[in-house]
Amino acid sequence: MSRRLFRSLAGVTALTLALILPGAASASHSWGGYHWARTTASFDLKLGDNVDSRWDYYLTRSSGEWSTSSVLDTSVVPGLTKPRSCRPTTGRVEVCNAAYGNTGWLGVAGISITSGSHITKGYVKLNDYYFDSPQYNTPAWRALVMCQEIGHTFGLDHQDEGFDNTNLGTCMDYTSNPSGPPSNESPNQHDYDQLEAIYAHLDSSSTVGAMTASSSGAASSASEFGRLVSSSSDGKVQTFVRQLRGGNLEVTFVIWA
Repeated sequence: MSRRLFRSLAGVTALTLALILPGAASASHSWGGYHWARTTASFDLKLGDNVDSRWDYYLTRSSGEWSTSSVLDTSVVPGLTKPRSCRPTTGRVEVCNAAYGNTGWLGVAGISITSGSHITKGYVKLNDYYFDSPQYNTPAWRALVMCQEIGHTFGLDHQDEGFDNTNLGTCMDYTSNPSGPPSNESPNQHDYDQLEAIYAHLDSSSTVGAMTASSSGAASSASEFGRLVSSSSDGKVQTFVRQLRGGNLEVTFVIWA
């Protein structure tokens, strides 16, 4: 199974980030400046629970840990989608699990963007095809992937993308050993500091809380990436474009391990 990271821009407004089984630590790990628009110094973001009993603890745990941030609180609420499609809902994040198949990825996080940088909705998909296997069916792997993918929906990128580097003690760090030491199962202070930097300003309007269900589900497989338009000399970093209806594009950025 390949280890890779992808981000996808759908309809010029939707981005997808996937933890695909796997680098240097980043002083700033904002994901492109993307953030939820809000008019108050802190905000409440709902996480829709579309997961089964194998994941409920990790969703609740991650929600509590991210709510330690001084700029956002999250609350776990009943989900509004079917886990298989995991259609996002405007104004919140839907969290889903299902056996999505032999896709090569453990988890996917997606955000939709408007006005250049404002997140309007998000989703997280956790792939039981792998988590039902002995290698990944561990508390440490489940905690890491849940924590990291939810973190992406706030506008956070990875602190480190070196799969075999020493753990940084944060779930926003790629690792082959999430239990450590140190453990990569939870956010660290650098994550909370980055959230404060991302949300240091106020917006004139809010994209949080106004709920509208999406008409389509999230991309799930590498076959959806589209046409290769650029590649690094070693082929480890590539960009793909897929034409969508209405003249929109889906742009996928891939880092191959």
